[in-house]
Amino acid sequence: MSTAPSQPQSEPARIIIVMGVSSSGKSTIGAALSRALHAPFLDGDQYHPEANVEKMRAGTPLTDADRWPWLEVHAAALKQASQKKGVAVGASSALKKAYRDFITEQAGEPVLFVYLDGSQEVIAERMAKRSHEYMPTSLLDSQFATLEVPDPETENVLAVPVTDSVDKIVRTVVGSLDHLKSFKRWQ
Repeated sequence: MSTAPSQPQSEPARIIIVMGVSSSGKSTIGAALSRALHAPFLDGDQYHPEANVEKMRAGTPLTDADRWPWLEVHAAALKQASQKKGVAVGASSALKKAYRDFITEQAGEPVLFVYLDGSQEVIAERMAKRSHEYMPTSLLDSQFATLEVPDPETENVLAVPVTDSVDKIVRTVVGSLDHLKSFKRWQ
């Protein structure tokens, strides 16, 4: 849908999106990061329309046509939250570069994507140990088939290994966000 180029690496951003395949830890890391930054956390799962949820619950992978409206609503909510609080954290699979470009375009400002990088074996093991309302393990293959690993040469991305602890990942991300220290998020 979007052909806009991604912003260059390390461009300061007020919107931070924790991204990756299902079971990579997006919601856990996003919530912990939002607490560390005193920022609102907007989990992309909460923005899926019921038709998307039912499709995934039935084990049917989402198509681009399913994802564009969801991404648009989530990006708008993140933009609004960042304007109000100075920073916002989201969680979204953002599997394709076109999705990340679209989110950035919709936000109208730089977005930092924190890519939770893990092998399919590690993620499958995690997925087998958790219960998700509508994301069956049968969709993991389609998640990895869709994933376009973000390129730090052309995208504003910080890759972190999913095998690091939550605390270590949060410290790594917060340590890369010196520009946010000027925002008065508590007001």
